[in-house]
Amino acid sequence: MKVHDKSPAEIKITWEKYNLTTNDNANIRISLWGYRETTIRPAFLYITDIASNVQNTGEYTIVPSQYRNRENTFLTDIKFGFIQINLTDTIPVQSDYNSAAQSVEINPVVWSRPIPLGWYFGWQWERLYGTNWPEYLCNDWLRTDRYLKNFAHELPQCPCTLEQALADKGKYMPDWDCDKDSNPTCYYNNQAVHCVKTGSPTLEGSEQQCCYDKNHYLMLSYDQQWGSSPRRCHNLGLMPYQEATKVPTLSQWFNDVVPKYLCCLWQDEQAVGCETLRFERRPTQDCVAYQAPGVAGVYGDPHIVTFDDLEYTFNGKGEFVLIKSNARLDNIEVQGRFEQMDPNLYGEVRATQLTSVVARGNSSTVVEVRRRPEYARWRYRLDVITDGKRVYFDRPSLKFQHFPGVTVYTPTYILNQSEVIMMFDNGVGVEVLDNQGYMTARVYLPWSFINKTAGLLGNWSFNKEDDFTLPDGSRVSVVSNINDMQRVYTDFGSKWMIDDVLDSQKGRALFLRENGLTSSNYNNRSFVPVFVMTPEEIIPANRSEQITRTYDVCSTKMYECYYDYAMTLNRDLAHYTQNYKATIYQLKEVSRTKVVSCGILETPRFGRKSTFLFVPGTKVTYECNQDFVLVGDPRRTCLATGQWDTPEYGYTYCLRQQEYSQRNAAITSGIIFAVLIPLVLVIVFIAFKVYQKYMNSDDSSWQYAQKPALAARSFSPTESNKSPLSDTSTSSVFKPRIMYDKSYRTHEPLVGLPETEFESKQVDPNDVGYEIDRKSLSSPNIPVSPTPSSVSYTMPYQQKPDIVNYGSKPKLDYGSDDYAQPYKPTSSSSDPASPTTGKLSPITYRDRVASRSSVITDV
Repeated sequence: MKVHDKSPAEIKITWEKYNLTTNDNANIRISLWGYRETTIRPAFLYITDIASNVQNTGEYTIVPSQYRNRENTFLTDIKFGFIQINLTDTIPVQSDYNSAAQSVEINPVVWSRPIPLGWYFGWQWERLYGTNWPEYLCNDWLRTDRYLKNFAHELPQCPCTLEQALADKGKYMPDWDCDKDSNPTCYYNNQAVHCVKTGSPTLEGSEQQCCYDKNHYLMLSYDQQWGSSPRRCHNLGLMPYQEATKVPTLSQWFNDVVPKYLCCLWQDEQAVGCETLRFERRPTQDCVAYQAPGVAGVYGDPHIVTFDDLEYTFNGKGEFVLIKSNARLDNIEVQGRFEQMDPNLYGEVRATQLTSVVARGNSSTVVEVRRRPEYARWRYRLDVITDGKRVYFDRPSLKFQHFPGVTVYTPTYILNQSEVIMMFDNGVGVEVLDNQGYMTARVYLPWSFINKTAGLLGNWSFNKEDDFTLPDGSRVSVVSNINDMQRVYTDFGSKWMIDDVLDSQKGRALFLRENGLTSSNYNNRSFVPVFVMTPEEIIPANRSEQITRTYDVCSTKMYECYYDYAMTLNRDLAHYTQNYKATIYQLKEVSRTKVVSCGILETPRFGRKSTFLFVPGTKVTYECNQDFVLVGDPRRTCLATGQWDTPEYGYTYCLRQQEYSQRNAAITSGIIFAVLIPLVLVIVFIAFKVYQKYMNSDDSSWQYAQKPALAARSFSPTESNKSPLSDTSTSSVFKPRIMYDKSYRTHEPLVGLPETEFESKQVDPNDVGYEIDRKSLSSPNIPVSPTPSSVSYTMPYQQKPDIVNYGSKPKLDYGSDDYAQPYKPTSSSSDPASPTTGKLSPITYRDRVASRSSVITDV
């Protein structure tokens, strides 16, 4: 289908030419129209003429390159449209066959289906947005869609399997874009075998789509672009139909179909825009929380199977309530009409059969499906009446019809209107079938109706004991013996008969009244059916051959089949009784089958999975494209608990080889720095501590080396009691400090320090003992004469270099100034008139500091 391509070389279109005119020489015009939604009111616009005055041959080839230079400046935002074919000249048609003078000019028109317009606007988009115009238009759509309201939370969950989807006729109907019976090509869902969608729009007008692969499992958009996808707009539209997002078919194309072309079909599947569409804007909702419906049915002569699997036979004649629920939000009424069977070869048959079903939901249209008379079944088997009017489903465009609150359709493969399905907005489905004039009706209820129903189909509560609930709410004991059907008839079934008069408990009959008939024409309370159930009791003994034939016909050994054949002697009825009952239980089995799903397991971008299954036991293996490296777990397993196993190496994704190498280099560098930096810091810290300990060592010789003493003084004859230290202005500040070994500057307590505190004494330089003690402390090995009259000689004060702190123990040089030899006085220095006679050398501030910081050695 080249019309769906991004830039096809040519497009061939065909049509039935006689739908326009029988004149082979007539000329036609082919024009292009488009649709857009930019304001509240949508617009359907004329774009251009494709061809004019061409002969009506039934086919035409469009060459898109001919429109390369077209300029539609104000229409380039149109993404899809239609092709229209009409006659160039109108045809005069007489409006009144009695007068040839009056005529009306008509112009027949043929429309195509919606088609994308990339083949026409592609050249213009390329001039506006560049060669990669699909990416630009896709990004523009994504940006716009993000501003719109989220709708996916309102949609029902998809069934996990195709069998469940086909069995849920209350919610899902076939999607005609991918129908296994009528359209298996599935262009938008390639590799799918069948798709279903919700029959009625949500309150916001959205639609759910569920597609299934060859394994009959749900296809997910997380795995491939062909997976299921929810839709913002339902194909049936939403009232009032003239507003944006509510136009049937066109709004869905504008909001949901066009993005598939822009983002995926006209780009690569793993393009950023396509994955954004699949993963973010239109992702598949998995089936983890799906709930299958409850199923009940009536069939045959007539036999009933309730929602809780209670089986019984009820041969009432008239109109009865099959199911009724008066819940505020979950309201449903389904009624059935039972008429007496046609006579057999031996006369009257005192049994009834289903001939009509009518249903109504929450303020919905009343829909009645009625069996047509025998002489009128040659074309249609059933009549469908909505709001008092008959509707037909004999054309493809009429197969699915929507009415207020209900959607009615017939399967696409049914051509004689013998199967009709009613789908109500509250999720209730009613299916009516006819085969050879024998009807069956099946009702599908969602879980919201549990413990809310009553009628001949019982109360759906998973308990058979309350199925025989009367209109007033009381209950009748359930019959377990098939030969006790008379009590079922009198105590339960007949209580649910309805008529045209409104009853507060049962309601009133919803059937269409025609030809003056009323409910009294059908209701017969005095009718007494045959209550015995075995062929031997029904068929007289002198017809033993028919008794034997009964058991031959009913190979399934169903008592319903025995009863129906024995009563009517009709093989068709017996056959379809078995078929209808088997179908009901098959649907029940499908609904009860628990499908465990592990949910969504995304396919990594630039990669693939070995399988798309999601049931327990599934083992998934990941692979990446060329030049990509797999990061994370290469395999995952779906566990029996319905969960994927916990990944050991984290989230799985595919990384480009270059990025992977850069990441590994960065990680390696980070590890190296993370190890080396703490190691270097530890080494530096240890070295600092060693250095600090080395500097604070308590070795006394080390202390001397660190802080050299002042230069020694030489003695000169002077008076010992004359000293500047006796000055009271400085003695208190610069008090001489006597240092001892093992002294600390940190003020920490000394080891072995006596607890007695000695009073500090003022040092008097005039005291003879002071000079002796000072010399003895400074030079303990030099004897000091205690003679108070001894005369000391001193050299003039010598300047000493700044104190130097050594980083290591220096080698002591006793020849240096710090260790000067004592001065030996000569005769020239003993002159009493010498300036230094009888005086001490001056003590400067530097000497005082030295006396505080180191031991002063005087010789």
